[in-house]
Amino acid sequence: MDSRSQAPYKSSSFSPATTRDDGGRTREVDRNFSLGALRDKRDHHPHHGGAAREQAIKEEDEQEEAGEGTAGGHGNDADLAALSAEIDAFIAGQDGEGAPVTVSEATLEKFASAVELVIARSEGAEDKWAAEPSGEPSPLLAAIARVAALSSALGKSPEGGGKHTAAVHRVTGVLHRAMAFLEDEYHALLEDPRVPKAGGSEQGGAHEPDRCVLPPPAASSDGGAGNKKESAPPYPAETVERLRAMADAMIAAGYTTECTQMFLVARRNAFDAALQGLGYERSNIDDVVKMAWEALEAEIVTWTKAFRHAINVGLSTEHDLCTRVFAGRHAAVGRGIFADLARCVMLRMLSFTEAVAMTKRAAEKLFKVLDMYEAVRDASPVVEAFLSADERSNSALSELKSEIASVRARLSESAAAIFRELEGSIRADAGKQPVPGGAVHPLTRYVMNYLKYACEYNSTLEQVFREQHGGAGDDNPFSSQLMEVMELLHGNLEAKSRLYKDPALSNIFLMNNGRYMLQKIRGSSEINAMLGEAWARKQSTNLRQYHKNYQRETWSRVLGLLRDDGVITVKGHVQKPVLKEKFKQFNAAMDEIHRTQGAWVVGDEQLQSELRVSIAAVVVPAYRSFLGRFAQHFSAGRQTEKYVKLSAEDVESIIDELFDGNATSMVRRRT
Repeated sequence: MDSRSQAPYKSSSFSPATTRDDGGRTREVDRNFSLGALRDKRDHHPHHGGAAREQAIKEEDEQEEAGEGTAGGHGNDADLAALSAEIDAFIAGQDGEGAPVTVSEATLEKFASAVELVIARSEGAEDKWAAEPSGEPSPLLAAIARVAALSSALGKSPEGGGKHTAAVHRVTGVLHRAMAFLEDEYHALLEDPRVPKAGGSEQGGAHEPDRCVLPPPAASSDGGAGNKKESAPPYPAETVERLRAMADAMIAAGYTTECTQMFLVARRNAFDAALQGLGYERSNIDDVVKMAWEALEAEIVTWTKAFRHAINVGLSTEHDLCTRVFAGRHAAVGRGIFADLARCVMLRMLSFTEAVAMTKRAAEKLFKVLDMYEAVRDASPVVEAFLSADERSNSALSELKSEIASVRARLSESAAAIFRELEGSIRADAGKQPVPGGAVHPLTRYVMNYLKYACEYNSTLEQVFREQHGGAGDDNPFSSQLMEVMELLHGNLEAKSRLYKDPALSNIFLMNNGRYMLQKIRGSSEINAMLGEAWARKQSTNLRQYHKNYQRETWSRVLGLLRDDGVITVKGHVQKPVLKEKFKQFNAAMDEIHRTQGAWVVGDEQLQSELRVSIAAVVVPAYRSFLGRFAQHFSAGRQTEKYVKLSAEDVESIIDELFDGNATSMVRRRT
């Protein structure tokens, strides 16, 4: 039935139709030349056409005047009404609603011819499907429905069992041609939602034919879960009513399969067109697996948007349409069509997730996989609601529900495995080259930024890891996983700190990385909540210890040079050689610290300031006191310049230039 996705040409079921004259002979009546059309042609073109055409017109006019089988006009309408009443009585008798009534072969012949003429007259009419003012179906639909009911009744009666064989075949033939005509019209109405207005102006009504597609979501829509927006119906109410009446006629005549297939294909095409309007194009598994991540990432974004639209807008729109077109006694047909449509469209979309899950796992894919997981997860209650609303167990919707659960499980497994890839990346990062200047390691930046974004999905990742752990326990399994990652990172950084030969620089490295981690945690309410305040306090304690270790490694020796431990002053006398050596060692130590630690890096301004202030608070007062006690023991001039090279302010300036990442010699900077 896929061929129905392209609008077919009009059926030639009535092109030629046949009718009989009184002699029992058959002749052709062109479906496009009913009496009304012939009169029109005669009135408007009196000088055209051959003798044969004029003779045909004359014969038709004579038949009309005689009131015979296929004549048009009010007399024929009256004949059709009388015939319909007789046929209705016969049908009612066969259905057990009254006393059995017989029907003559002549009546069957006349009625079949009358129905043919009604259909032929409707060929060019714009309002052929319009209901009567009383709300009754259009005469065309009423005629088709009556001939269908007649054909069914004849199958149960003696008249259909051989008594009026020729007439029964005649009725059956008319029914088949009527159904072909109705199929074409039904398909055209499904594919084109225009509802022509009788008597409307031809000008100004011109427009490009277009398929009826689902309305795309509003530009402001974020496509979020549960964001079920009210959308414009795919067809005007008048069109829906006509589709319903036509579907009723086809199903009543036993053409349920043809009706449902046409409807299903047309709506599937409309659904696909709506998704294409959102930029979604189907990709086969091989193409997805081979796709570069940048391209695949963009495809996933488009898929997620389209899938959410399909779930939150598309399915509800189609469900409503099926409910309205297939109402009443045909409601089960509508439910079946909707279920098949939902299964067909959604299974094709879900196949994309299978292809993504087959691609090589990498940490950067986590967030897009989680987006897909959330979209599929949010689809479950929607499908469940449709399934619950169905009075009977629907295998198509049940299959869709099962597939959604299966896809969710695969995406959950994939997301958990990808997150664990992060742990593997940390373990594998065992580089032997230390970061220059003790700066923040690239691994620290990557992991912390990764966790920051991962924690934005904290509730989803909690679901994922619960599913992977069987849902047991009250503790948050993602929180435990996060803690494990932090412990791994901490251990990795401890190992990397040992690559530095200078213990002071090792502590600067640990301080830099620890401070960066703490700032990232404090800056994200999600990750802070996941790790807890206890972890943050522990990290702060570690930072203080690194700070103390650094000061001990670097400045304890310097401060030792500024203490008089009984070596400089002996029995009240200053030992100048010892004093000179102390100053020389202090100057050399400060020069070395300035040269080396000026090249060290503390990128965090607050930490840098805290370090400088804490160093200056200890060293500068000690040096100022040392100068006050012993500087006067040098003679003014060259001796003082030789040994007392730094003032207290100079020492303070040196400290303020540490951790800038620039190596500068104290000798070059002194004025």
